[in-house]
This record gives sequence, structure tokens and C-alpha cells, in this order.
Amino acid sequence: MTAIDQTISGVAGRYASALFELASEEKSADATGGQLIAFQTLLDQSVDLTRLVRSPVFSAEDQIGAIAAICAKAEIGGLALNFIKLTARNRRLFAIADMIRAYGALAATAKGEVRAEVTSADKLSGKHVADLKAALKTATGREVQLAARVDSAILGGLIVKVGSRMVDNSLKTKLDNLKIAMKGTG
Repeated sequence: MTAIDQTISGVAGRYASALFELASEEKSADATGGQLIAFQTLLDQSVDLTRLVRSPVFSAEDQIGAIAAICAKAEIGGLALNFIKLTARNRRLFAIADMIRAYGALAATAKGEVRAEVTSADKLSGKHVADLKAALKTATGREVQLAARVDSAILGGLIVKVGSRMVDNSLKTKLDNLKIAMKGTG
């Protein structure tokens, strides 16, 4: 029996699976994935776009119009744009980040890769990314597709997620654990 990846379930999983199947049929899975990542980057960089995507106050028509204009400027089109518009039309745009993540997991699985997310306090250098990829490849036995995030709140160290497994080696977590341990003594 195979384990089902948590990122490919629910509404986001169904939408991502349908898009991946369609993109694969059209032989544009990689191009579509790249455009979805470009849209996710826009989301990560803009509080206003995130508000537009997540807020139920905006009508589907308003969301579609704004998304079309933003995607035209960012040169996001084709299947990815149609997919984003469809999620807005169906009032599911709030889950687009999960859909993009699930699509990435499906694409990685199809290529025989494993998807990993790493969060660090500062931007990782190219050497650190390469070393981390090599270590994860050794641990998993598969090629690794790495998504790096920066979150200064972790203070230092790394948080690495591969599938449903997570290793939290951040300074913040270590300090929190120390605080809990010190409360227990005395």
C-alpha cells in the first residue's frame, strides 16, 4: 500500500491533479509549473495581491480582472492563467497557494524527484543549497527539488520539510524548548 502525500488531498489536490493531468496531455507540465511558481512569487511579494486572493469581499469578476492584468504584466499565460482564472470563477482562489504546492509535488513525483522545503533565517548561499540538496539526496535516495524560504523569526538554523517529515533545527525552537525545560525545574 502506498502512502498518500498530504499536499495532494482535498480541494487543492483535486484541482492540482486535474491541472497536472491536462498539462501533461498538452506536454506543457514544466512550463505550466514554472508559470505557477512565478505567480506564487508574486503572491509572496505582495500583501495587496494576497489580500485580493484570500478575501471573500472581492467578487469573482473583480478577482479575475485584477489577476488577468497582473498576469499579463508578469507574462503568465496559457494553461496557468486559465487555471488561476478558473479558481477565481469557482471561488477557490483562497486555496491557490496550496494548489501550486500540490502541483509541484505531482510534477516532482512524475520526474522521480522528491520535493523539499527549507526555511532559514537568512538567504542560503549557492554552496549551502547544493550541500543541502546533496545531503537530502543521500537521505532519500532521490533527486531533490528544493524550495527555499527566508523567515527571520526562526533566528538561526534550518527547518527542513520533506514530504510529511520535518526537522526543525531552528534556534527559536531550541530556545523555546530550553525555556520549557527551565520552567519544569525548580
